[in-house]
Amino acid sequence: MTPLLKIFLPIYFLLFFGLAMFWRSYIAWKRTGINPYKLGNDDTVHDFVGKLFRLTLIVTALIVFVFSFLEGFYHWLSPITWMNSSMLIIIGIVLLVLALIWVLVAQLQMGDSWRIGIDEKSESTLVQHGLFGVSRNPIFLGMMVMLVGLLLILPTAATLTVTALGFVLIHVQVRLEENFLVEKYGEDYRKYQINVRRWI
Repeated sequence: MTPLLKIFLPIYFLLFFGLAMFWRSYIAWKRTGINPYKLGNDDTVHDFVGKLFRLTLIVTALIVFVFSFLEGFYHWLSPITWMNSSMLIIIGIVLLVLALIWVLVAQLQMGDSWRIGIDEKSESTLVQHGLFGVSRNPIFLGMMVMLVGLLLILPTAATLTVTALGFVLIHVQVRLEENFLVEKYGEDYRKYQINVRRWI
């Protein structure tokens, strides 16, 4: 199964980042004229979290690169040998595929409201339909499922660290965004919070 994984994982992450991040952002920018990327380099908690999350994504890509193309260096990532299991690998692949589909559907349903980070200047509608009627944060939920899937396929200390850090940063970002959305949408968002769970 390892040779197939060495092909599958790079292609998967190219698709995930290419479609879910860059392509969706490009479409939103072309349709609205607004740059949906709102993570800056200011000295704020929001931007600091953004920097750390970019770092986790870079490290995730490096882990996959080492596994697929630099097998001799894979032991540097400190493999967790007791987690090596064909069943866990299969579960991990299923989670990766489901996460990609889930995120792409959620982004499609978000439409022109798609942003990466907090947009304090532009107007956008509060999306509450589709997957957003099941989870207030379906895209972040999909990203967490993706990290778990990768951990099951490539169980190493490095992957575990990235997954744990990713979970913490996503939880912090979600709370920052919730505070902003309460201020922006007021009672509408409070009702949404009551009716729809944060995750699922």
